[in-house]
Amino acid sequence: MYTGKLIFSQVMEHLPLHVFHQCVARYQGDFKVQEFSCLDQYLCMAFAQLTYRESLRDIEACLRAQKNKLYHMGIRSSVSRNNLANANKVRDWHIYADLAHSLIPTARKLYVNDNFALELENTVYALDATTIDLCLSMFPWANFRKSKGAIKLHTLLDLRGNIPTFIHISDGKLHEVNTLDILPLEVGAFYVMDRGYLDFARLYAISQHSAFFVIRAKSNLKYRRVYSHQIDRSTGLICDQSVMLTGFYQGKDYPDKLRRVKYHDAKTDKTLVFLTNNFSLPAMTIAELYRNRWQVELFFKWIKQNLRIKTFYGTSENAVKAQIWIAVSVYLLVAIMKKRLKIEASLYTILQVLSVTIFERMPLLQALTKEEYTTNAESESKQLLLFS
Repeated sequence: MYTGKLIFSQVMEHLPLHVFHQCVARYQGDFKVQEFSCLDQYLCMAFAQLTYRESLRDIEACLRAQKNKLYHMGIRSSVSRNNLANANKVRDWHIYADLAHSLIPTARKLYVNDNFALELENTVYALDATTIDLCLSMFPWANFRKSKGAIKLHTLLDLRGNIPTFIHISDGKLHEVNTLDILPLEVGAFYVMDRGYLDFARLYAISQHSAFFVIRAKSNLKYRRVYSHQIDRSTGLICDQSVMLTGFYQGKDYPDKLRRVKYHDAKTDKTLVFLTNNFSLPAMTIAELYRNRWQVELFFKWIKQNLRIKTFYGTSENAVKAQIWIAVSVYLLVAIMKKRLKIEASLYTILQVLSVTIFERMPLLQALTKEEYTTNAESESKQLLLFS
C-alpha cells in the first residue's frame, strides 16, 4: 500500500516556497501574525480552487472533515471561516499578484517550444478583457453602472501554451484601450487586438517600440491608398494595401504608413478589415493571426468555468483581488506541473481528476495517467518471515 504524500502536497511541491516567502516579506504579510499565516491562507484558498468550493463555510467543513491530514497538506493552523475571512480582507493582495507574476516566466519557458498554429519565431500575444458582474449593494467599490457593479480582467495571453503574461484588474468603468498605456511591450512581438483597442496614438507607441500589432479596423476609417499588393483571391483575401490615414486627428496620431488587409471569412460569411504595421508577413498570415485571437476568449471562458472567479468568498476589494490572483497562480501551477511531469491530459481533465483525488495518498502520475504503478514495499520490508 502506498503511504506517501497526499495528492494536494504533490501539486504544491511545484510552488516555489522561497519566492512565496519573499513576496510575504515584501508586504509584511505575516507581521504580528501568531497563527494562520499567509501560507496557510494560500493553501486553503488553493484547495478551494482545486476542489470547486463555493463558500467559506464549504471550505471550513471540508478541511475540518480531514483534520488529521491538514498537517500533511502544509496547513499548520486551525481552519475557520473567521480566520479565512479576516485573512482575505487584510492580507495584501499584492502578495499573491507578485507570486503569480513570478510563476509566469517559469511557465513560459516550459511552453516556449509548443506548436503554434502559424510558423512564426515571434511571440504572439492576444489582448482582451472580460467583465465579471458583481452585486453593487455587496460590492459598492466596484463601480460600473448606476445600479450594477462589475470588475474587468484585462489579460495579455501568450498564444504558445495560453499562458497569461499580464493581468490587470480594474473596475468596470475602465475602457479597454487604457490598458495599452500600462502594457509591457516586447521588441519583435505581435499584439493581436479587437477594434475596442483602436487608438492610433497608442498604436503608434507600439510601433515606436519596434513591436507589431494586428487590429481590426472600424468602418469609418479614413485613409488614402498608397500601394496595392498582389493577393490570391481564392484564399478569401479581397485586398492588401499600404495606406496613409487622412483623418485630421488620425493622421496626426499615426503619421506613418499602415497595412490594410481585407478578408472574407466563408465560414461566418463576414468581411473583416485588419490594420497592421507589419509589411513582411503574407496577407493570409495577418488574417490567421487575428483568427487565433479567439484563444483569449476561450481562455476567459475556461477560467470562468473551472476556477472560482465568479463566486467570491469576501466582499472587500482586497478579498476579491486576492482570490483572483490566487486562482491565476493555481492555473499556472497546474500548467507548470503538466509540463514538468509530461502529462498529456488537458488542463480541464487534470483539474477534474485533482478535485476528486486531492486527499488520496498515491503517486500523482498514477492519478493523472493510465499507467499502473507498483511499489517495492514488499522487498523493502524488514518484517521477518514466520515460516521459511
